[in-house]
Amino acid sequence: MRVFVAGATGAIGRPLLPALQAAGHEPIAMTRYEQKAAALRVQGIEAVVCDAYDAARLARVVADARAEQIVHLLTDLPEDINMRRFERETASTGRLRRDGTRNLIAAAQAAGVDKIVAESIAFIYAPGGDRVKDEDAPLAIAELPFAAEPIAELERQVRDAGGIVLRYGWIYGPGTGFRRDGSWAASLRRRQLPIVGSGTGVFSFVHVDDAAAATVAALGRQGPATYNIVDDEPVPLSEWVLEYARAVGAPRPWRVPVWVARLAAGRHAAAMMSELRGASNARVKRELGWQPRYASWRNGFQTALG
Repeated sequence: MRVFVAGATGAIGRPLLPALQAAGHEPIAMTRYEQKAAALRVQGIEAVVCDAYDAARLARVVADARAEQIVHLLTDLPEDINMRRFERETASTGRLRRDGTRNLIAAAQAAGVDKIVAESIAFIYAPGGDRVKDEDAPLAIAELPFAAEPIAELERQVRDAGGIVLRYGWIYGPGTGFRRDGSWAASLRRRQLPIVGSGTGVFSFVHVDDAAAATVAALGRQGPATYNIVDDEPVPLSEWVLEYARAVGAPRPWRVPVWVARLAAGRHAAAMMSELRGASNARVKRELGWQPRYASWRNGFQTALG
């Protein structure tokens, strides 16, 4: 199958391209930068340069690709997000999730491509209720409208087009912020990633290679559908941050009250560390037969951070 990958040089796109080849597919990689496209071509991967906001060119590029499937991994986030500037730093990706998604779906439909798989996130469920959420739980529209509303719009567009939404958990491993020398490790070493309050925010992780494998598993499936792509062990901040600190050789994190975290890092960071909800992978395992190689972040942190 010829698979057009928009956002092919991002954290998930990089391992996805060889995973597609290994599964017998032909990836066509889209990036905004000629330098990145040239590097992909050296690896034997067909690559095109296009900006998702250029609707006319995007339509031509998708048509010329003769793809049978679209994978939408378009984001525009800095690796090291400053939570005090969270709203401003996520604005560009919010626009991309709305307008870029619209352009990509229109290009796919014009080219006769009726299958699309799109990236979303599994850590934007509304706080309250169960500590671990399935795909039917409401998103945090009221609490984080600037982040959740673009996500909800992306998902609506994709499902309306009969596509599949993959809500990836916190991605770790090579090429991500959660690697041995990534931004989260740097924050730990600077003592800027404390345990906030009781550390009850629940995180659901997924290794980047498992995220890529789940994307391959979703190809060709009938939608509309939504799946959480996470490992088997949702975990509170108070537990994983200690293990991550040990894995990257960082000092033991401090504990700080929630009000101190609000002052130091902003209310969004404080809320995430104390109120975040995890995600269940029961649906994707049942319906797509996907099993994470790294079933627990514990093993992944010890052996596969990169």
